[in-house]
Amino acid sequence: MIKDKTILIKNIYYMLSYAFTPLTQGGYENVEKEEFENIHNLFAAILAKGIGRQLKQGLYREYVERMESLATLRGKIDINGTVKNKIARQKVISCEFDELSENNLLNQIIKTTVMLLLRQRNVSPDHKSDLKKEMLFFSNVDDIDPATIQWSRVRFQRNNNTYRMLIGICQLVLEGMLLTTHSGEYKLATFIKPELMSRLYEKFIREYYNQEHKELNASASKIPWGLDDGIDTMLPVMQTDITLTKGEKTLIIDAKYYSRTLQQHCDRTTIYSNNLYQIFTYVKNKEVELKNKPHEISGMLLYAKTDEETYPDNDYKMSGNRIGVHTLDLNVEFSQIREQLDGIAARYFAYSKDFSAVSNSETIKELPV
Repeated sequence: MIKDKTILIKNIYYMLSYAFTPLTQGGYENVEKEEFENIHNLFAAILAKGIGRQLKQGLYREYVERMESLATLRGKIDINGTVKNKIARQKVISCEFDELSENNLLNQIIKTTVMLLLRQRNVSPDHKSDLKKEMLFFSNVDDIDPATIQWSRVRFQRNNNTYRMLIGICQLVLEGMLLTTHSGEYKLATFIKPELMSRLYEKFIREYYNQEHKELNASASKIPWGLDDGIDTMLPVMQTDITLTKGEKTLIIDAKYYSRTLQQHCDRTTIYSNNLYQIFTYVKNKEVELKNKPHEISGMLLYAKTDEETYPDNDYKMSGNRIGVHTLDLNVEFSQIREQLDGIAARYFAYSKDFSAVSNSETIKELPV
């Protein structure tokens, strides 16, 4: 498992900044300048700043259904409740009505996340103080059990779109770090679970190219299967992590966030077979899609670098296509991460046909059988 100790904590902030653009739109300058020793303090700092900004705009409210016994009719009558009131000789009407309330799922998720962070010893007193003050405005919002949150129910629209980044951070905390103790209580891990970090890693790379390389078109595109008869029943969707295009050139990147980047096969160190087969399939089907147009298709497996002594850093020419297998070191200053990503764009969109312009510091020449 890749833990946050192999990634500078500050770099997680930068990754989040690209994944959630509000972090780059002003107001978070103090967070960017702060040095973080642990992931809890980073999330507390971002949420303290983000919630404060949201409070200035007002908490999101939506209509929730309520049932209450009232002296006068409001909404519609609840027949069963009213009959019970009559039997009990109470001169009230049981009513069902909708009421605008801040006690909705979005605010409940934020409050639940903050209450967990407030229980972490390594969150700084300043951030705890800010969060406690902000929670006074959530006094009418319920805490909820994090395990019961159905993230698929979370919906954003024009009136609550400012919550998108806040909820994204909360999801990283509640889905990516939540642990259950033997007594059934919750605590937070000191690292983000790999499946959530994998999503962040992929989105970060895509958004980096989107924002920093306007000359490229960066997207997560679908590739149609190159079928002879057009029948695609039960075939899986081919969805790329990152597709970069410029003119006739296309680079398909499959972002991999694993604990290990290489496998042992028959006493040889090799690239993971399934990963290589997958990117090769993407490239060859993209070739079929563009067969009637001028094109140059390349593929790349881009692993997050681990603490392994040997790591892949090579380009192969397979059936007329360039397939790269490289690593991205996240445990360096962010300026060096920029250099790595910029270097990929330069190599793949300005290189000679024989790949002589590509230089590699480390090569793995063995391919899986």
